[in-house]
Amino acid sequence: MTSQFKTIGLIGKPNHHGTHLTLKRLIKWLCAQGFTVLVEDRVADEISTQVQAVDLLELGEQCDLAIVVGGDGNMLGAARVLSRFDISVIGVNRGNLGFLTDLPPEGFEDILQAVLQGEFETEHRFLLEAEVHRHGELKSCNTAVNEAALHPGKIAHMIEFEVYIDDKFMYSQRADGMIIATPTGSTAYSLSAGGAILTPNLEAMILVPMFPHTLSSRPIVIDAKSTITLVVSPHNGDNLDVSCDGHVHLSVLPGDKIIIKRSEDTLKLIHPKGHSYFHVLRNKLGWGSKLF
Repeated sequence: MTSQFKTIGLIGKPNHHGTHLTLKRLIKWLCAQGFTVLVEDRVADEISTQVQAVDLLELGEQCDLAIVVGGDGNMLGAARVLSRFDISVIGVNRGNLGFLTDLPPEGFEDILQAVLQGEFETEHRFLLEAEVHRHGELKSCNTAVNEAALHPGKIAHMIEFEVYIDDKFMYSQRADGMIIATPTGSTAYSLSAGGAILTPNLEAMILVPMFPHTLSSRPIVIDAKSTITLVVSPHNGDNLDVSCDGHVHLSVLPGDKIIIKRSEDTLKLIHPKGHSYFHVLRNKLGWGSKLF
């Protein structure tokens, strides 16, 4: 098979029987097609494969294409690392909703073969970078594909903070927290909190207050080039968190400043030809079909 992809990395959800079956099937099929195959070391031992096992950073450095087998959570975890590299990423859905994982776990071969032969569409999804500053010093930082969310550490309760956009004061909030989401994340936590859906091609971010203490507080969409600053009131009594995609947690203390901006890294997500974002929305959200 003639393909622009030569070395393919496989990433999977650990300790998941269905994922293991799909990974084994992928390895056998891809090797038969003549591709060099690497497997992330977290799952390589679980599936007893003979192909080379590498960590996620090595996989990003050595591969042209990464296939993530699992749900959107697995895709998000891999994407935060793989976005640093010039690597294309596609997903096989072994999760629930699967907004980011296009290929079916059964009968994926024909679709994947077309993709490997160059019949695919490419999307570049931007990420967020979240930083926690304390007394003028950077204390911690991480990236997010979906969203960065400020919230109480363990028990939900109201917190106070100010919001600045490009150093201009926007408003103060008394709420359970604040979600800052990318278009990719607008169908995740942000959507559950009442935020609007942003199509992936938009260069925008959405801010969604969580259970605000005023009915006038509404989600707002801003330019993706903007820098968002959340200043946590020193009167908050408990420690807080900034969570990135619900996986990575940055500790926040009263008086800290959280800076959230567009990351320099982008995720190169590929889809089979004919992919329709609105078809995905209809299927995943149960929207109505055509009337005629």
